[in-house]
Amino acid sequence: MKVRSKNELLRDLIEKLEVRSREEKVPFWSTLAKKLNRPRRQSYEVNLFSLEKHAGKETVVVPGYVLGTGDITKPVTVAALKFSSKAEEKIKKAGGKVMDVFDFVESKPNLKAVKIMG
Repeated sequence: MKVRSKNELLRDLIEKLEVRSREEKVPFWSTLAKKLNRPRRQSYEVNLFSLEKHAGKETVVVPGYVLGTGDITKPVTVAALKFSSKAEEKIKKAGGKVMDVFDFVESKPNLKAVKIMG
């Protein structure tokens, strides 16, 4: 897969995810790599009301931006490339956790409790 990103950290992450997908034979990592490898103008933007509606007890991965429109009442763990300041504040206020995608990948999560939104 051709890596589009000019950001070196993101480029390395995408390449690591592709290798990890092949080594572990887990398609989740390949799917996440493909979603992260989109042009910036086509990146994913997820609002808090969408997280409130679709997220359960699983960890949610957003291969893009989390925006602060809406409210969230569930304590959800969210991993994303970037968060708006309001979104980060509201997620923490609801008892959830905020992490970036790089930390999520390094944490070796239980993939049965992970959902990609975007």
